[in-house]
Amino acid sequence: MPDFTSQRLAFRQLHEQGCFVIPNPWDIGSALFLQSLGFKAVATTSSGFAFSRGLPDSGDSNRRDEVLAHYADISNALSIPVNADFQSGYATSLEDLPESVQRCIETGVSGFSLEDATGDPSHPLYDTSVAVERLRVAREVIDASGGNVMLTARAECFLVGHPDPLNESIKRLRAYADAGADVLFAPCPATRENLVAIVGAAEGVPVNAIMSSFTGLSVGDLADLGVRRISVGSALARAAWTGFMGAAKKIADEGSFEGLDNLVSFRELEDFFGKRS
Repeated sequence: MPDFTSQRLAFRQLHEQGCFVIPNPWDIGSALFLQSLGFKAVATTSSGFAFSRGLPDSGDSNRRDEVLAHYADISNALSIPVNADFQSGYATSLEDLPESVQRCIETGVSGFSLEDATGDPSHPLYDTSVAVERLRVAREVIDASGGNVMLTARAECFLVGHPDPLNESIKRLRAYADAGADVLFAPCPATRENLVAIVGAAEGVPVNAIMSSFTGLSVGDLADLGVRRISVGSALARAAWTGFMGAAKKIADEGSFEGLDNLVSFRELEDFFGKRS
């Protein structure tokens, strides 16, 4: 049984200084491999998990019970901290949010993110006052649990097409920090200018940046900008899908098995997972 108390303490300590990468596995196997590479923590990806189940990453595609079971599977398989991509908390009302947060904590995660997206195209973001209250509720549940779980507040302005995404993100993230968020995150194009502005506005609260594609920025570059934590979202899952789809299409369209060349061997995977069975 993993020592979740120690993992949660280690996770909090990771955010105290420096910069670290928290890659995103989509199942137990990918999580175990990332741990073997020496990463200090991992984070789930709602989209990577959804795609593995043949679903889109939208709406109620991933039912809460299935998502929570996914968090527990990964948390129990690893000896490093796990952060949960908890989307909007799988609760549309403040009344339902405390139970949902408590159940998330009980999966053993060391932290989770809470978005301000509503899922409603006509009103894609919660009003700031409502989003702040949702974070306060989550903070209260965490504190009452005594679990030392970290709360990441996500401003989804870039992703939902807000007309002034940077300034709106900054305004919201400041309010979210005041509401008790431990980490601030505005998923957006990872440009130097955006990140410098967000890190500066955070005033010392750790900032998560996402690198979902190659932009030319390195871990060292992001550390120099003041980013504390770097995730990759669905990128690793999409990298796996890229290889699979390319090889499958060659078979279907050309009758060619060229896409199966230079693969990791069966024996390497068998040996890797065999050592953990």
